[in-house]
Amino acid sequence: MKNVVLLGSTGSIGTSTVRVAEDLPGELRLVGLAAGNNDALLAQQAKQFRPELVSIGSPEKEAELRSQLDGIRVASGDDGLIELATLPSADIVLVAIVGTAGLQPALAAIRAGKDVAVASKEILVMAGEIVMAEARKHGVRVLPVDSEHSAIFQCLDGRPTESVRRLILTASGGPFRETPAGEFAGITVEQALKHPSWVMGRKITIDSATMFNKGLEMIEARWLFGIPMPQVDVIVHPQSVVHSMVEFVDGSILSQLSTPDMCLPIQYALTWPSRAESDRVQTDLAALGRLDFEAPDLARFPALGQARRAGDVGGTLPAVLNAANEIAVDAFCDRQTSFPGISDAVGQVLDRHEVIGQPSLEQILQADAWARDAARDVLALGQATP
Repeated sequence: MKNVVLLGSTGSIGTSTVRVAEDLPGELRLVGLAAGNNDALLAQQAKQFRPELVSIGSPEKEAELRSQLDGIRVASGDDGLIELATLPSADIVLVAIVGTAGLQPALAAIRAGKDVAVASKEILVMAGEIVMAEARKHGVRVLPVDSEHSAIFQCLDGRPTESVRRLILTASGGPFRETPAGEFAGITVEQALKHPSWVMGRKITIDSATMFNKGLEMIEARWLFGIPMPQVDVIVHPQSVVHSMVEFVDGSILSQLSTPDMCLPIQYALTWPSRAESDRVQTDLAALGRLDFEAPDLARFPALGQARRAGDVGGTLPAVLNAANEIAVDAFCDRQTSFPGISDAVGQVLDRHEVIGQPSLEQILQADAWARDAARDVLALGQATP
């Protein structure tokens, strides 16, 4: 039995994790749950699983939640996340908080000797070098939850990094894979939220449409697997059945395939190094018939080039890339900039930034804050809108 703390229990990854826990009651126990503002669903989950501790993002909702959960401790805010991340009974902490809010809880869990399952890619994009160094120092594992990184983790299976020629991340191409560049300025929020393969939260769905998601995954893979950025590639695979591949120095390529379902990589992260039996994911290769691959269009999706630049330069630039993109995505969703305006704004912020090499955590957080202000400035000036 593994005791699991789930940070972000009411989001897309969180609710999939709950389904995995329901599938494996004899192997996984949810001992801690945290949510942002969805206190109703958090209360429902807590009544079902009876964890030791729950935390709600808004302190104003703490008292009401406590009144509904007799015998379960209730906390709130940033302090609640840290308390959950360091819960003595926890074996593993799954961080599924959107954005940068998961960084401090992830570091706290690592320093408390907990394995960490990472669904929030911002943690490794912002501070991958620091996070992985802390994990080595404290003798814990950082396990991937993203389907692409889970695939690479399974293909590597402990093989040495010097045996790897390339990591090949697959991308669905999003809803605009075949849309002419001339039509990008007219793309609506509703169109961008219709992903062809996955059902996900708003931010990650927009990131998939711009391919920023894949760019962030490139940087995440660089740190997670200790592979230099030039050896991390992307290929478009619209069926989303091959979740990623590893090419070894002898030319062999290993891949992991399955019908798209986030429950599979979540389950693997939580049960690793074992594999638990599950009937949830069924893959019929004959019914699929074919698997297609194509090179990404870097001109139509400049996010990939921006991410490679940030990953190559390193230092504070990946944190700046991530933060500027968060602000730009919000602006697009609020109809304050166009779809191409997202990457235009990010590019301008990257150009403005004075990079700090090998930054401290404080400097990373300062760069994050600076980038958010810079992105707001760019967008307010209208410079990012074609």
